[in-house]
Amino acid sequence: MRVVLLGTASADGWPNPWCTCASCEWMRRNDEIRGQTAALVDGVLLIDCGPEAPRAALRQGHSLAGVRHVLFSHAHSDHMAPAALMWRTWTAQTEPIDVAGPPAVIEECRRWVAEDAPIVWHELRAGDAIRLGAYDVRALPAAHGSDGIGPALLYDVTDAAGHRLLWATDTREVPIETHGREYDVVLLEETNGEKYDSDTDHLDLRTWPLAVANMRRHNVITAKTQLLPIHLSDGNPPPPRLRALMAGWGARMPDDGDVIVTGEESIQPSQPAPRRVLVLGGARSGKSRYAESLLLAEPEVTYVATSFPRPDDVEWQHRVEQHRKRRPAHWRTVETLDVAAAMTTAATLVECVTLWLAAVLDDDDVAEKCDRLVTTVATATTPLVLVSNEVGDGVVPVCESGRRFRDELGTLNARLAAACGEVWKVTAGIPVRLT
Repeated sequence: MRVVLLGTASADGWPNPWCTCASCEWMRRNDEIRGQTAALVDGVLLIDCGPEAPRAALRQGHSLAGVRHVLFSHAHSDHMAPAALMWRTWTAQTEPIDVAGPPAVIEECRRWVAEDAPIVWHELRAGDAIRLGAYDVRALPAAHGSDGIGPALLYDVTDAAGHRLLWATDTREVPIETHGREYDVVLLEETNGEKYDSDTDHLDLRTWPLAVANMRRHNVITAKTQLLPIHLSDGNPPPPRLRALMAGWGARMPDDGDVIVTGEESIQPSQPAPRRVLVLGGARSGKSRYAESLLLAEPEVTYVATSFPRPDDVEWQHRVEQHRKRRPAHWRTVETLDVAAAMTTAATLVECVTLWLAAVLDDDDVAEKCDRLVTTVATATTPLVLVSNEVGDGVVPVCESGRRFRDELGTLNARLAAACGEVWKVTAGIPVRLT
């Protein structure tokens, strides 16, 4: 299966021509212009032919003359351009093509062509299965919009060689029907980026990795799956930052015109390589949120909390509760100072080194405990993320104990940084990679 991404952006493209937000300005400055999401499979199957898709194919060097099947997911204008079907009738093309999609799409498309146009119409609803040439297509329910645009669908496509593709745009969740045999390619919408309160039927940078984690737990995304986000908008950070985040989740952020090929010769692992990551930052810098985001796509996570409840401290209890609310329901929480014992075969998040050191600083064997922690990190074979405060940027503490704590934590942070493959510092919610 050879999949050409004719476009990778949402309805308004990326950048939006009218927008002056930081994300759109970055795209313009760097001459990166993305068009509406669509795909051409093996030159014969066109998925979501919106108004920009035909011209995008030509600019990328692809003719649509060989297309014999068109799949539409729903009737929103960026996914369905009936005029393209009319243009085909103006040519010498007489071989019938299949046009398949939800009822609302078929009804609208019929209005643009004559009744005797060389088109075979296929109305699809969630749960339907159809054979289109060499492809077995299964329609899955999309959580998107009202019935008036579809009802919207996702598509599970299998070719004659048994290679399997998931086309999942637009939707705010991935249905349970995807669970079964593993996919070779997953194209999963990630529209909203950091617009977490947009109240639209799309995924964002919190719900997207959680959907991936769920599919990993059901073994439909495996180490051989090529995982790519599509339908991107200016809600996302600029591509360099988004690429780094996606890479940590085992995904590759594509460009318009990219070609994905299934088969052993093209395998690009979608399981994140084991990582040892130290995330530093000051108070309320956003370091904890960023550290949590690094593991959202993991199927299983152990959250090692190095602080304990303080019933007599209402403000502290509130802080703890806010952290608990952010954690995905499938994460396992362990409250302990024995980090090594808490680590399992699952990915591990340690929150945080600062509180851990504060708890053991006055122990007689504190040096030995620090050595053990560093050794545990250096020899970790599963994904590990540690959070710690950067306390060296502030004023010099007035008391001896404060200066000792600052010095010990600075030394420990440096040792942990040397043991980790990645070190990030978060300031004002913006993560910057140090190593």
